[in-house]
Amino acid sequence: MPKAIHDRIAHLALYPHCLRATALAVFFMLLAPGVLHAQLPAGTTDTTAPQAQQDPLHAQANEALSQRDYPTALKLLTALAAKSPEDAHLLYDLGFTQEALDQTSNAADTYRRAIAADPKYFEAHLSLGLLLARSGKHDEARAELLTATTLTPATDPALKARAYRALARLDQASRPADASAELLAALKISPETPDDIILSGELAEATNDPAAAEAAYRRLLAVDPGNSTATAALVHLFQQQKKPDQAEALLTSALAKTPDDPTLNAQLASLYDAQNEPGKAVPLVEKLHSASPNDPALTRLLAHLYSSNGQFDKAAPLYATLTTLYPGDLNLVTDRADALIHLRQFAEAETILKRAVAQPSGFPTKDDLGLAADHLAFAASANNDPTGTLQALAIRDRLLPQSPSSLFLAATANDKLHQVKQARDLYKQFLSVANGKFPDEEWQARHRLVTLEHTK
Repeated sequence: MPKAIHDRIAHLALYPHCLRATALAVFFMLLAPGVLHAQLPAGTTDTTAPQAQQDPLHAQANEALSQRDYPTALKLLTALAAKSPEDAHLLYDLGFTQEALDQTSNAADTYRRAIAADPKYFEAHLSLGLLLARSGKHDEARAELLTATTLTPATDPALKARAYRALARLDQASRPADASAELLAALKISPETPDDIILSGELAEATNDPAAAEAAYRRLLAVDPGNSTATAALVHLFQQQKKPDQAEALLTSALAKTPDDPTLNAQLASLYDAQNEPGKAVPLVEKLHSASPNDPALTRLLAHLYSSNGQFDKAAPLYATLTTLYPGDLNLVTDRADALIHLRQFAEAETILKRAVAQPSGFPTKDDLGLAADHLAFAASANNDPTGTLQALAIRDRLLPQSPSSLFLAATANDKLHQVKQARDLYKQFLSVANGKFPDEEWQARHRLVTLEHTK
């Protein structure tokens, strides 16, 4: 690769570095609260029943549950369930205990056994529905929760409201009208909660009613000014409405009260990044990363911001760590190579990109593969590998529109391989689209054309 084009790397004339907004999206996804994650209390077997009075293990199991001694409860309840395999309440307690010990699959099976023993057992349907929702089995979860809303809780009538709220969360994205009706049904049973207000605002957003969404979030902030969830939701709404000034003012005010709130700091960083001000975002995320250095989402976000801010010496080691942790994430490999190229470590960049591009099915999209091939062509050219450059460009040009940089790289590669006709044609194509934007490369192309005209 000619020296002139290398000297322009710092100005990003022919080679804009890769900015991945997905880093921010991944981070917020990891911060999102698990709204369906809390467990129901154990049903506990009725110790006044004749069978319970005859078997002292029942009392011991109930005592273990009340003390949250789940390993002991599991042993006792497993023995009891073997003796009474059709006791729905006993099976429910066993399922609850298994769930508390993260034995998710066993718990789901046990809840199903409880339902088979008593199809009208509300608590078993609700617990199974919540468990399935947490496991990502939303269709199965929805069926169980719908069944629960048709039944009567054995203990607390307000538990039916929980079934409706869980349904509303499940239906929020795909069935917003149903979700609104389910939230209203919950509110008829139990008082409104802050989470209900947030959900009502999110449902208003989903139905394209930003005014109602803003009113909901502001209503919650009026009674709870420090509610970071409401603040984050309102900021998100302002960002959707292209109101960055209002979003920044709200975030700045909230962070003055809770300066270490991770969600709000990340949102402000995202706002600065979207406004092409990564220098303002970097210190915010550095603070978060210092507090949680092993959080991969934060590490990725910080690496992204370092690259955006031209701090490739800081981005490269972070990306090296991430690609070791997640070798199958080929977009991370591309981002790491981007940083290495800006640090002029062309040979290493070419090596890791060759391995990545050799796995085309591993990229999330064709554009991602095309971008990796584009980076590879540049790294190979800078590493004086014209054959590798042309091979990378062959992949890149199938996936991405032709650009001045790809034409120039192809021209110089053919030139180095003494493929005179191809080099001449490509230099001419480059000059026809460069339009004075790349003066050094245009000068070089004209100079080489003069030389090549005298080459047979």
